[in-house]
Amino acid sequence: MAGTDLDDIDERILRALEADGRMSMRQLAEHVHVSRANAYARVERLTAAGVITGFAVSTDPVSRGLGTSAYVTMNVRQTDWRAIHTRLRSLDGIEHIALVGGDFDVVLLARAKDNADLRRLVLDEIQGIPGVISTRTLLIFEESVPRQS
Repeated sequence: MAGTDLDDIDERILRALEADGRMSMRQLAEHVHVSRANAYARVERLTAAGVITGFAVSTDPVSRGLGTSAYVTMNVRQTDWRAIHTRLRSLDGIEHIALVGGDFDVVLLARAKDNADLRRLVLDEIQGIPGVISTRTLLIFEESVPRQS
């Protein structure tokens, strides 16, 4: 489903579910001013079309015991990317992986208990992956929560 195929009601449904993915169909229908059947049918259509890819819980990393966060940039051998990606996805502490263009090839969001745990993750785990040429670690001092609609 192309973005242009979404009407105003679809957009309002998506914003409402992004703000509170646990809301019931009745609450969603009331929030966007449609019938419950219409809300249900639209959510099903948006899910079937791949616009809605799932429902998730947002957590506070510090409250979960992950007090240290960093962006890690990487340069990799391009021919090894698929194997590197698979290995990165298996590592605890890697929250986001992006293959990018520019001065480096990959950007990761890493979360760890503390600096020692982050050091282990970057120096032992990530740099130990065959095909990883170099890394650069950028400590996160403060994060903003994504804006809710």
